[in-house]
Amino acid sequence: MIRDITIGQYYPIDSAVHRLDPRTKLFATMIFIISLFIADDIVSYIIASVVLAVVLLASKVPLNFMFRGLKSVILLLLMSVGFNMFLTPGEVIWKFYIFTVTREGLRMAVFMGLRLIYLVLGSSVLTLTTTPNALTDGMEKGLGFLKRFSVPVHEIAMMMSIALRFIPILLEETDKIMKAQMARGADFTSGGIIARAKAMIPLLVPLFISAIRRATDLAMAMEARCYHGGEGRTKMKPLKYKKADYVVYVCCILYLLLGIAIRIFRGRYA
Repeated sequence: MIRDITIGQYYPIDSAVHRLDPRTKLFATMIFIISLFIADDIVSYIIASVVLAVVLLASKVPLNFMFRGLKSVILLLLMSVGFNMFLTPGEVIWKFYIFTVTREGLRMAVFMGLRLIYLVLGSSVLTLTTTPNALTDGMEKGLGFLKRFSVPVHEIAMMMSIALRFIPILLEETDKIMKAQMARGADFTSGGIIARAKAMIPLLVPLFISAIRRATDLAMAMEARCYHGGEGRTKMKPLKYKKADYVVYVCCILYLLLGIAIRIFRGRYA
């Protein structure tokens, strides 16, 4: 389960999505997430499915590696689908004891499940096709206008980049500590909730100590290199838009406008 989390990992390969500017990919991811919350009918989700499938194929990241990330949210997915299916009032289509499934609940459960799956896959595409350094540069460059309002854009981008970079490191560290504790007789799977919570203490304590040690080493390394923020710093690889980036921008705007038009049309003639 620990190794199934793909958010924060980078998959090195040459593809059309990898070659895009990180600002373009950030904008496209934001538009895709917005479109998922606008979508409220089967037509919108079909269009979102087609768009996501094209992006996944264009990224050249193996689909089994991409879908492996869904295992980490399977519990949240089941809870979300179950709550929407059994707790949404409406026209009853099946009932057993205290469980009631309505037509509206079934529809909401399907859409909510697809929305969560697409959110995970869409976010994974961004991190799998963009290095942490490029992601930091893209966020800092794309949100540069906020500096006029005294927003520490560079510091925020740096913190998010470090957080993303530490995700696979901490996951690997967790896996090592868990295997070491299991070799010493620790059991993380049996017993009730309280017993499992107590069994996590031998895992969490060394994990927190390791994370604090890594953070301290990183801070000392940054101070030793005279790091004082992003003011006056230059980039080794300056970001420049290409023709493909402008095409993606136009496609994203048209995709969002299409989703809004479908939502308005459906609301007007529903």
